[in-house]
Amino acid sequence: MVSPAGTPPIAAPISAPPAPGSEALTVTGAELLEWRRRLLAQGGAATDLDWLLDLGGGLRWSQLQSLWCHPQATVRLDRQLESLDALWRRHLHTHEPLQYLVGRCPWRDLELPVAPGVLIPRQETELLVDLALELRRPGRPIACWADLGTGSGCLAIALARSLPTSQGFAVEASAEALAQAGANLARWDLQRQVTLLAGDWWQPLQPWWGGLDLVVSNPPYIPSATLAGLEPVVRDHEPRQALDGGPDGLTALRSIMAGALQALAPGGLLLLEHHHDQSEAVGELLRAAGLERPGVHADLEGQARFASAWRPGAR
Repeated sequence: MVSPAGTPPIAAPISAPPAPGSEALTVTGAELLEWRRRLLAQGGAATDLDWLLDLGGGLRWSQLQSLWCHPQATVRLDRQLESLDALWRRHLHTHEPLQYLVGRCPWRDLELPVAPGVLIPRQETELLVDLALELRRPGRPIACWADLGTGSGCLAIALARSLPTSQGFAVEASAEALAQAGANLARWDLQRQVTLLAGDWWQPLQPWWGGLDLVVSNPPYIPSATLAGLEPVVRDHEPRQALDGGPDGLTALRSIMAGALQALAPGGLLLLEHHHDQSEAVGELLRAAGLERPGVHADLEGQARFASAWRPGAR
């Protein structure tokens, strides 16, 4: 897992509403840069504080950079500096993820609302959507798909927006995550296109077994013994249910692959995210499950992070 705060997105995100009760503030560049220096002296990473200014204060990274050359310029923030100061000090003291404190997370071209109890979407998971669109068979539309362990609903929302004529299913065992996914789907008016189902992996999808053209999943895959070594911002605050993959990190992945042959449509595609050192084991499990043409795909850092495989046959 990576640190939740990272480089600001290139594309302009679709914004969630401002925080209730927030008050706008106009400051000069010199005042803001001095405030920034003062907060960084308390600790923390500059990239994280700039992320807070972006998502919490409404100051895009490019605007912040221009202030170094034009400190006399004025900028308008969505929140008072005192409010941002309080969030930063709380983050440093408790290691709470800034995404939880601000209540949203940039992901692809979206700003997704997130809250404690729901896994924070990671940048590398965006590639699952790209792979799904790249690997689909020419001339064969994806009519029915599923996202197993939907969490915030990030993958389901992205797939629904990319495949507007399709029907999707978002499966989730956590009541907190299911509620967040439902709210996020409603925010983008996708409730009719995506059906939320409560339960573990394939079980809630039983009425549609044999008819799923595409299934994606970012399941828990971190070995239990390594959870204690994660950064506190992840280990102490994100839901263990979404992180803990069992003794070898493959418990959930085994469950998913074991049911894939029965649930996928003939010629259907399965796409999985896994730990950076699990690629060989996942490939063996895919073959043992009766799936064909297992593929290995790299993440943003060039590490084998994703696996693909197909159910034999064709419609």
